[in-house]
Amino acid sequence: MTATTHEEWLSRAKALELPGEHLIDGADEAGGGDTFSVVSPRDGRVLTEVADGGAAEVDAAVAAARRAFDTGPWPRMAPGDRGRLLVRIADLLEEHRSELALTVSLEMGKPITDAHDIELRAVINTFRWYGQLADKLTDESPHTTPDALALVTREPVGVVGAVVPWNFPLTLAGWKIAPALAAGCTVVLKPSENSPLSALLLARVALEAGLPPGVLNVVNGDGPTAGRALGLHPNVDVLAFTGSTAVGRHFLHYSADSNLKRVWLELGGKSPNIVLPDAPDLESAAATAAWGIFFNQGEMCTAPSRLLVHTSIADRVTEAVVERACSLRVGDPLHPATEMGALVREHHLARVLDHVHAGSEGGARLRTGGVRTRTESGGVYLEPTVFDQVPPGSRLAREEIFGPVLSVLTFDDVDEAIALANDTEYGLAAGLWTSDLSTAHRVSRALKAGTVWVNCYEEGDLTVPFGGMKQSGNGRDKSVHALEKYTELKTTWIQL
Repeated sequence: MTATTHEEWLSRAKALELPGEHLIDGADEAGGGDTFSVVSPRDGRVLTEVADGGAAEVDAAVAAARRAFDTGPWPRMAPGDRGRLLVRIADLLEEHRSELALTVSLEMGKPITDAHDIELRAVINTFRWYGQLADKLTDESPHTTPDALALVTREPVGVVGAVVPWNFPLTLAGWKIAPALAAGCTVVLKPSENSPLSALLLARVALEAGLPPGVLNVVNGDGPTAGRALGLHPNVDVLAFTGSTAVGRHFLHYSADSNLKRVWLELGGKSPNIVLPDAPDLESAAATAAWGIFFNQGEMCTAPSRLLVHTSIADRVTEAVVERACSLRVGDPLHPATEMGALVREHHLARVLDHVHAGSEGGARLRTGGVRTRTESGGVYLEPTVFDQVPPGSRLAREEIFGPVLSVLTFDDVDEAIALANDTEYGLAAGLWTSDLSTAHRVSRALKAGTVWVNCYEEGDLTVPFGGMKQSGNGRDKSVHALEKYTELKTTWIQL
C-alpha cells in the first residue's frame, strides 16, 4: 500500500532496509572492503555505507556478464521468453514501487510524489514496453539475384557497460538495461555514487523475477575509478553513458585506448524554450516554462533553462514565471505536497550558486531566488531562481547549470529566435509556442535539437526516440531505435 501522508513516509523511511554491496553474478559481493557513504541531501545524514568498487570488481562483473553471454541461456532464449521475463520485472517493480520511490527520494532529493508517480511509472513502463516488443522484431531478406538468398539479421552485441547519473537513477538505468536485455545482451551497470541504492534494488528485483545470474550486474564506485575501468575494459562490447559532456569525452578516449568499443552518449543540454506572440495560451506557456525548469530541482539535461520570449510579451510572460517561482513549495522531499526538493549534494549547490553569482555580476537582473533555503534542515535546498535581461554571451545563457535557475532572453523576430536558440554547443531539446502551423514546422526544422516540443514540454512516450545533436551526444534511448545500440547487423549470402 502506498503511503499518503508525510508521517507515513517518514515511518517507512525509518524501517527501510538499504543494500550496501555490489551485485555480481547473481550474488551480493563486498569487494575489497572499501566503502563510501551515501548521504541524503534531504537532511545531510548518512543513509548507509556502500561497497566501493574499482578495477577488480569491474573485472569480476564483466567476467560474469561475459560468461552469461557466451555460455548462458539468456542470449539463446526465444525472444518471447526474454520478453515475458522483462514484463515480470515490470510487475515486480510495481509491487516494490513505494520502497523504490522512497529510496530514490532519500538518496537524491526528488519529491516523493514525483519519485512515486513519475520516476517509477517511467521505469515500470520501460521494462514492460521492451518486454512486449521483444518477440515482434523482424529481420530482412532483401530481393537480390534469382540464384541467391540474402539475409540481414540483428544479433546481440554482447556485454554492455552502462553508466548512469543520479538525477533519474531508475528511469535512465531502465532506458539502457531494458532494450539491452530485450536484444539478448548482458549488462554491467555503474550507477552514480550519489544514487547507487535504487540501482541495487532494481537489480535485486530483476533476480527475483528470474533473470539468470550474470545477466545484470551492478558495481558501485566513482567515475574516475569504476567508470574508467568499465570504459577501458577490453571485454565490454558497448558502453552506454548518460551524464555530462566533459565525462562523455573521457569515454570516447577510453574506447580509443582499449578495444574501440562503441560508445553511445546522452550528454548535457542548454535547451531553449521559445514563446512567440501568437502562442495559443500565454498563461499555459509561462506555467509550463516554470514547471520545466523547476521540476526535479532543475536537475535535468532537457530542462528549458533558456526562456526566449518575444519583446512584445516578455514582461507579461516573465512576471507570470516569477509569480509561479515565488509560490513554489520547496520542502522536505518526503512530504507529499513538496513541489521542489533538495539538490543532490553540497558541492553541486556550490556550483549552481557560482553561476547565480556570475549572473548577477555579469549584467543579468535577478528577479527572484538565488538564495539557499531551509538551512535548519541540514539539507541542500535552493530557492527557485529567475534572471531576466540575460546577455546572450553570458555564462547564464551558455553553460549548463543543472539547477533551478532560469535565464530569460528576448528577441524581435522569428529568425532572431532561431539564431539565439541554436547559439549553443548543445542540441538536446527545445520548446516552441505558436498557433501558426507553418511557423511550427519551419522553426522545428530549423532548431538543432534531438527533440522539439510544440505547445508543450517534456511530453512523449516510449514509442519515440530520445537523444541529442552536437555536443549533446549520439544515439537514441527509448523506442525501437534504442535496440540499434545493442545489436550488430549481420549479412548472410547464400548461393543457391
